[in-house]
Amino acid sequence: MEKLHEKRIAILTEDGFEEVELTSPKEALEKAGAQVDIISPKDDVVRAKKGDDWTGTYDVDYVLSDADPSLYDGLLIPGGVINPDKLRTNDQALEFVRSFFQAGKPVAAICHGPQVLIDAEVIEGRKITSVAAIKNDLINAGAVWEDSAVVTDQGLVTSRTPEDLPAFNAKIVEEFAEGKHRGQHV
Repeated sequence: MEKLHEKRIAILTEDGFEEVELTSPKEALEKAGAQVDIISPKDDVVRAKKGDDWTGTYDVDYVLSDADPSLYDGLLIPGGVINPDKLRTNDQALEFVRSFFQAGKPVAAICHGPQVLIDAEVIEGRKITSVAAIKNDLINAGAVWEDSAVVTDQGLVTSRTPEDLPAFNAKIVEEFAEGKHRGQHV
């Protein structure tokens, strides 16, 4: 059954994302029937990493400056060390993220991805998880951090590492299928 038939999901990324944290959720979303677009400040391709090594490149479907968040039903932010660090200093990316929270749309972030949510100022008081390296950053930003494979809080889905992808993928399909959440807000 295609739970996400007629749903459109945005993946917001920059160079330096952890490859499997984009490819695995993207495949799960597409298998569930969603149209998935890669959106980036870059206008051609984004480069992936596996740990410290550069791997493949992926075509950008829409450049961030041309992307309309109102056309999307959900947002995914993959991790990696470099990707979130680049996005969190990009005002356009932060506004794109905030727009999903303002509209009550589900948002998912894995590994270092929740760092973007800190600078978008959307996590205060929210339950969240992440890779352990950014635990204190999230707590200092007002999040309620827990060490679990997946944490869901009113449409906000977070996960720790690639080892958690099976649980993360199942939960994002569920949350994106549910649609808007009244408790998802800025």
